[in-house]
Amino acid sequence: MELTYMKYILIIGDGMADMELDELGGMTPLEKARIPVMDSLASKGILGSVKNCPETLPPGSDTAILSIFGCDPLKYYSGRAPLEAAAQGISLNEGDLAFRCNMASIEDNDKPFGDKKIISHSSGSIDGRSSRELVEYLFKNPIFKAAADAADVSVSPGDSFRHIAIQAKGDGKGLVLKPPHDHLGEKVSDNLPAGNENAKTLAALMELSNKILSKHPINEMRRREGKLPCNCIWFWAEGTASELPSFEMRYGLKGAIISAVPLCKGIGTLMGMKVIEVDGATGVLQTNYEGKAEAAVKALLDGFDFVAVHIEAPDECSHDRDLEGKIKAIENIDSRVIAPVLKALEEKQMDFRMLILSDHRTLSTTGAHDGDPVPFILYDSVHDTGQGRKYTEKEAGDGPFLQNGTVLMDYLFEKEHFN
Repeated sequence: MELTYMKYILIIGDGMADMELDELGGMTPLEKARIPVMDSLASKGILGSVKNCPETLPPGSDTAILSIFGCDPLKYYSGRAPLEAAAQGISLNEGDLAFRCNMASIEDNDKPFGDKKIISHSSGSIDGRSSRELVEYLFKNPIFKAAADAADVSVSPGDSFRHIAIQAKGDGKGLVLKPPHDHLGEKVSDNLPAGNENAKTLAALMELSNKILSKHPINEMRRREGKLPCNCIWFWAEGTASELPSFEMRYGLKGAIISAVPLCKGIGTLMGMKVIEVDGATGVLQTNYEGKAEAAVKALLDGFDFVAVHIEAPDECSHDRDLEGKIKAIENIDSRVIAPVLKALEEKQMDFRMLILSDHRTLSTTGAHDGDPVPFILYDSVHDTGQGRKYTEKEAGDGPFLQNGTVLMDYLFEKEHFN
């Protein structure tokens, strides 16, 4: 395939956008953060806002990032877990129901399971090695294994707190599963699976996991170290097999994606893009920002026309109610991802177009996702708009508004133009 001269870069700062916060004097984290590079690109490019999450679907990275890549969630969304399963090379059989299986923390006390509160959706961002050891131990434990086998539930361990569970011939009709990160501080009983008989089976497995995991040596060590115990699995994001259109067939461009999270890798895999792994990419604040930047530049030099870089850190900090961390993550994206990418492309004298945005808002006040419009920057290295605005939610509101995020790629690739 003949490569285009123009190169295209997408930067997704997951959950960067937020609301005005009293503790920041009425500013948002984006307004508070020192982001001179993004502000410069916003001042020279097009600054606007876009709605990536359809009103009829729950706001989240699954629906938002599908939109950003031009896949209408109302047509292609069948649940988050199948997208993440694709990242692990898992093929779902007809009738299989996939779930995200989080390694979570609930209150560490003797209260009845339902009376305990949800403390962390990620067990305090537990390291991948411990997370994998715990979930493998759980599913091999004779008592839990017997219950899981009876429910036809198996697990495919991931590399962080995120794992995939598969239920053969699982009944998903009417099933309601709640994302733990949207309900931190709430009682377990108010957020357990509901809606059908299968919900009772899944809830029983979650309760049993709490009894078994609480006494594991890893959790005893975590308590001694002042860390949250990883004492419960949490099923959510159910769905059946997914199919997505080919990125190259749709846009005529050879694409690559760089991310630490299975969701983005799965979307990239299903769309036929190259998934590039980066050592030290973790999905949390302490991630390999420079490695992602270097990998993006290398991909463009190696013949890819388009590369997407996804950074999860702002979202995870929001879920953890770490406002200082969220601001730092935004600043790191500016100085340690976007800045070196720009420098490298300018040194190579490459013409490029860059789209920068948050997929959805993640609220620092609650840790929950929000589907309101988010600000975007569309920058062209050969055209200075001279608009002079900074990259904030408020200033983006004065620019063009896109009601549907599925058109973003058309604007990036100049198939559509702003008036």
